[in-house]
Amino acid sequence: MEQLPSLVEYGFRRALITLIAIICALLSVMDISIANVAFSDIRWNLGVSPDEVSWVMTAYSLANIVIMPFSNWLSRRIGRRNYFAISVMLFTVCSFFCGNAVGIQELVTFRFLQGLGGGGMLVLSHTIVTESWPGKKRATSQAFFTLGVLAAGALASPFGGYITNNYSWPFIFFVNIPVGVILCVLILTCVRNGSYEKGEDWLSTIMLAVGTSCLYIIIARGHRADWFSRLFFIALLVIGLTGIAFFIYMQLIFRSRLEKASVLRRVSLRTGLILSFITALSVAASSIVFMSLLGWATQLPAIPLWTNIGSIVVMLAVTALLIEREKALKYLIATGMLFFAIYAYMLYRTAFADLSPVYVLGLLVIRNLAVGILSVSLSTLTLSTLEGKQVGHGTALYNIIKHLGGALGIALFSARLNQQVDLTRLDSAYITILIIGIIFLVCIPFVLYFVKEDDH
Repeated sequence: MEQLPSLVEYGFRRALITLIAIICALLSVMDISIANVAFSDIRWNLGVSPDEVSWVMTAYSLANIVIMPFSNWLSRRIGRRNYFAISVMLFTVCSFFCGNAVGIQELVTFRFLQGLGGGGMLVLSHTIVTESWPGKKRATSQAFFTLGVLAAGALASPFGGYITNNYSWPFIFFVNIPVGVILCVLILTCVRNGSYEKGEDWLSTIMLAVGTSCLYIIIARGHRADWFSRLFFIALLVIGLTGIAFFIYMQLIFRSRLEKASVLRRVSLRTGLILSFITALSVAASSIVFMSLLGWATQLPAIPLWTNIGSIVVMLAVTALLIEREKALKYLIATGMLFFAIYAYMLYRTAFADLSPVYVLGLLVIRNLAVGILSVSLSTLTLSTLEGKQVGHGTALYNIIKHLGGALGIALFSARLNQQVDLTRLDSAYITILIIGIIFLVCIPFVLYFVKEDDH
């Protein structure tokens, strides 16, 4: 294995590796939800129920959660270039088999295997783009990674809908194949292996994987079974919370007694993870409500996709610039929270106010400002004090937290809105959105006080 003291890249190599990481992150995140738009076609073609077809998404996301805790160890064990290439190969090969599946069991199985590749791709792309930029440019590296993630969220539905309408649902998976082959060649050619010491806290890593996986199954499937009305979900909750508690104990208490470094002992990482979970949950929940409004108010004009993506790109660039040049990290986090609180209030107002194109455009602008600022600033905060192999641990934890928070927000608010008869009336979903906005406002003073600029 090639041993290198520094993984920072320069010039064209840095630009190329960053582009590879962005595309890998985009593919991984897009495939979480891109199949959703083809669920009706898959159901008709395979002859399955809505509950069975929903496992197509659940299996992929669950595999993401399962593999993420082990990604850092795998990248050190076999080399980050090799593991990155293997993840892309697994993702690509399983995309082929997903498109050729003739039964729901076969499709779900290959979606799970595809998710193992996709989870590795997401963590490795985040780790590599972070390590390829010097520490003083960490905000810029996080802006590039965030661009891939947010672009995937914006493109998944329209891209999946276009393929399904003009071709057929298997091409949602087949389109990954040529891109995956090109990415494999570029990764094996351009990406370097790391030189970090071996060693892994296996017990806490396994407990983290078990705990987060159990919690994700509850989040993804619990609302379909009235949450904890079944003993199975109660058992999963106990196992999940025990696994997470054990992991935290091992990281914060046991390892400190043995004088071993632990990423969770970093205040910036703990703060970033907590705020990232709240933000992921809130963004997912509010997006469900926002898209429901657009679906109900059919008289409103469609918002151009590239306008949405363009505003996000500008916001990411400005945020990274302010963090690096003006040392304004904590002020940007506070500003992003303020924007989200305003967005939450405006969304709450739609429960009893007439919608207009100007009002919806204002909602979109405020949302993009909040999401763009918070995504870059919280990712930068989480990874700001990490070096060496700790970067891989930090990126894995960050992406796990984001997955769980987003899944919980979608599950909670999808269940609420599905029970609604009239989307124009005030109900608990809108009140909850308002409460989320208030929580963000309350967090602002704590961010301004506890986030220290000299730590970054």
